[in-house]
Amino acid sequence: MTAVTLAARAVLIGGVICAAAACGTDTPASTQAPSRAPWQEPASYTYTLQSSEGERSLLGAFRITVRDGAVVKSVGLDALGRRAVESAPDSVPTIGELLKELEQARQDDAETVEADYAADGHPVRISLDWEKNATDDEARYVISAYERTDA
Repeated sequence: MTAVTLAARAVLIGGVICAAAACGTDTPASTQAPSRAPWQEPASYTYTLQSSEGERSLLGAFRITVRDGAVVKSVGLDALGRRAVESAPDSVPTIGELLKELEQARQDDAETVEADYAADGHPVRISLDWEKNATDDEARYVISAYERTDA
């Protein structure tokens, strides 16, 4: 046998072993729990929320201030956000409340439950869709400009 044939066999055997090892998991990597410690919501922080999708009262862009775990100030940054703050100021959520909505969607076996996280563990995007064929039941949240503050 030539060196090329031996090398080709080694590559083939290595590929078969790798493929067989990958067959042992039932859960796609994207749905596995993160290996880092869960994010702990601080008592006080500010963040910007862009809420879109679906037929809901909480649509638009907002700058939100949280103190002692509760929203103490919310400013609508666009026409939809200003309307939402004027009509239902108590509907503007903390990040913790958004995470509770995410968890509830998981428990309800929603069609789409996706989230992306920053390096410190806080969510930066949450996408929810309870039923694939239902109209206007979606929710998308984009979280930016997150800053912990001293109370």
